[in-house]
Amino acid sequence: MIVISQIILQLIFVNILFQNFDKSNYSEKIPNSDLSIEMIFIQGGEYTMGNKNSNVNTQISSFWMSKYEITWEIYNLFMEFDQSNKLEYIIDGDTIKVDGISKPTTPYTDMTFGMGYEGFPAVNMTHFAASRFCKWLSLITGNYYRLPTEAEWEYACRSGTTSDYYYGDDINLIDEYSWNKNNSDNSYQMVGQKIPNKWGLHDMLGNVSEWVADSYDDNIFKSKKLKKNPFIFSESKYPKVYRGGSWNDEPSSLLTHKRFYSDNSLQKRDPQIPKSQWWNTDAPNIGFRIVRVNKDDSESRRNMFWNN
Repeated sequence: MIVISQIILQLIFVNILFQNFDKSNYSEKIPNSDLSIEMIFIQGGEYTMGNKNSNVNTQISSFWMSKYEITWEIYNLFMEFDQSNKLEYIIDGDTIKVDGISKPTTPYTDMTFGMGYEGFPAVNMTHFAASRFCKWLSLITGNYYRLPTEAEWEYACRSGTTSDYYYGDDINLIDEYSWNKNNSDNSYQMVGQKIPNKWGLHDMLGNVSEWVADSYDDNIFKSKKLKKNPFIFSESKYPKVYRGGSWNDEPSSLLTHKRFYSDNSLQKRDPQIPKSQWWNTDAPNIGFRIVRVNKDDSESRRNMFWNN
C-alpha cells in the first residue's frame, strides 16, 4: 500500500508539473514600452544532431523560442535601460539580487551601417552582449530567458525534418525561405518576410546568423551516446558558436546543421584598446534570438548562460 501511495503521489506531482507548463505561444510585453517579443512553444523530443553522416542522438526538453530575430528597437531598450536603483527582481518565483545591470557602451559608429533599424535584426553585438541582453530581459519581465544552446537551436530549426534545409533538400527553393548572398542586395532585411519553418519560426536560415550559448567544440559529433540537453561552456572569449548563415553567405552554407564559430577577426576594426566587451565592428551578419525554459536551469547554470 505504501508503494502504491508513493506512485500515486509521484503521478500527481508529474501531472501538476505538466499542467503548469503552458504549451501555448505567447507575447512577452516588455515593461515600460510598446514593444513585445513573440514566443513560439517548441515541444521537446529526440533527434539526430548534425549532418546525414552523424549518429549523435540528442534529447531536448520543451522550451519557447522567439519567433523572430531580436530587432534593433528591442535591443535599444536594453542599451538605454535606467535601473533606477532597483536591486531585487523576481524570476519564476525566485528572488534575484543584483549589484547592477551592466549594459552596452555607446558604439563608436552606427552599428546598423545604414542597413535599417525598426523591424530589422540587431547585429554587431558580442556573444557576451547577447548573453547580457537575456539577463536584462529576464530581470525586467520575471521570466527566465537565455540564448539557445546549439542543440536547441538546431532542433528548432529542423522543425521535425532531417533535410539540409528545413523545407527539404532542393537548394533552388532557398530564396523563398531565406535572405542570402544571391537575393539580399548586400544587406540584412526586415524580419519575418520569408516563409517560416514548420514550427512558425522565421529567418532561422539566412538574414543574420545567430549566436547560440555554446563554445565551439570540434569533437561534438564524435560521441554516439545519447545526449540530453547538451551545453558546452567555456569562459574563453573565442570560439563561440553561431548558426544559420546570413545575408552575406552563399545558399549552400545555409544548412540546418552547419556550424560557424567566432574569432578575433570580428573585432579587427575596433579602435579601442582593449577591444570592446560589447561590440563587434566586423559582424554585421551576426545577431541572435532567445529562448525561455521552464525552470530547467539552476542558479549556477543560469549564471553560466548570462555571464558567458
